[in-house]
Amino acid sequence: MSEMELEYKKIVKRQRIFFRTGKTKQIDFRIQALRKLQSEIQKREAEIMEALKKDLNKSNFEAYMTEIGMVLDEIRHCIAHVRKWAKPKKVRTPLAQFPSKSFTIPEPYGVVLIMSPWNYPFQLCIEPLIGALAAGNCAVLKPSAYAAETSKIINTLISACFPKEYVTVIEGGRKENQGLLATEFDYIFFTGGAHVGKLVMEAAAKYLTPVSLELGGKSPCIIEKTADINLAAKRIAFGKFLNSGQTCVAPDYVFVQKEIEEEFLCKMGMWIHKFFGEEPLKNENLPKIINDHHYHRLLSLLEGEDIVIGGKGQENERKIEPTVLKNVLAESSIMKEEIFGPILPVFTYQTIEEVIEYVTGHPKPLACYLFTTNVQIEKKVLKHISFGGGCVNDTIIHLATPYMGFGGVGASGMGSYHGIESFRTFSHTKSIVKKANWLDLPMRYHPYTEKNLKMIRKFLK
Repeated sequence: MSEMELEYKKIVKRQRIFFRTGKTKQIDFRIQALRKLQSEIQKREAEIMEALKKDLNKSNFEAYMTEIGMVLDEIRHCIAHVRKWAKPKKVRTPLAQFPSKSFTIPEPYGVVLIMSPWNYPFQLCIEPLIGALAAGNCAVLKPSAYAAETSKIINTLISACFPKEYVTVIEGGRKENQGLLATEFDYIFFTGGAHVGKLVMEAAAKYLTPVSLELGGKSPCIIEKTADINLAAKRIAFGKFLNSGQTCVAPDYVFVQKEIEEEFLCKMGMWIHKFFGEEPLKNENLPKIINDHHYHRLLSLLEGEDIVIGGKGQENERKIEPTVLKNVLAESSIMKEEIFGPILPVFTYQTIEEVIEYVTGHPKPLACYLFTTNVQIEKKVLKHISFGGGCVNDTIIHLATPYMGFGGVGASGMGSYHGIESFRTFSHTKSIVKKANWLDLPMRYHPYTEKNLKMIRKFLK
């Protein structure tokens, strides 16, 4: 066992000792912790924005809208509701168990590991933590090394909020990830790519540790001829090119009905220019690609493709213009992996059945977006295509609410969080039957008789 693994085991052991004091099970303690986190985030807002600017060139507006603001809203929601969520809940009791009452009690898992990605490095680290704290857990956070500046500010922030035996931040890269995954936790929450997600699940299996995997995939966007084409293009341009396409729920490709293709492409060009100017690479608010590897990977995907809009890169700034492609082949390399960048392939279709057949013939996506005013088309798509979550007549906004869970299905992930779903994710629900002593029906006991079997049959049908 390496020195690093020994150190991580010590960290987890200290957190287990703290957890066993029972402090985190007190609701007032949890609310106090959430308020402390809320206060420190508000106090360090400028520092967080500066870190996001350095890592991804996010503007203050985008940093607040997609990261800081969402986190603060989640904290507010959890503070307002955690007392209710944590209460025992009465449930019905079968007649066969008379006289008794049944109820469930949510309890924290204990010490949880939260591993976060680089694309929304603040939000996707702190949002799961909020749920873990609300549920009464201790936590070890592992921010992404690719977003190094944000990782540093998260460490500083958490150190100012909590003692290490309650919440600890581990900075670093692959070596640190491997060391943490070799350590036994009570729950692992991972956000990132499918390849690493498989490694997380494999490592968790050693200890039978439950996991949530928030992954990704090729999320389709479908535009039907009855849609408001102008508004569809505007909302797709927003969702696709937010954070330069480095969003797990960004539209990965578009299916547009054949007769409206040209109008859609025209409107997309118009909105891209309105959003980013005639020369997007000169726009100071255009986010950059996270590193050289991903920058060159994205440009390589454009080779041989029919570029309608954009297509240029700026290597020294790691920026790529918002780019739209058409006449893309289904077997093209750009359709074999999640793009995760500002490139949007556009396909045409004649009937909605063609789209459903294509999408359902591939791994289940994290998101799906449909633009239509035809209720029958809407019902057909929602019924026949399986995906994590999505929108009708908009993109990506379904994840920006504490009132619905967010998560994937199949290859796009497992588990859900946000709001009460975060509380549930980081809680185990104990089921309790409390039996009365004043009556003890004899039919369940030996010796078994035909008469007792008849009685059992009446109760259990």
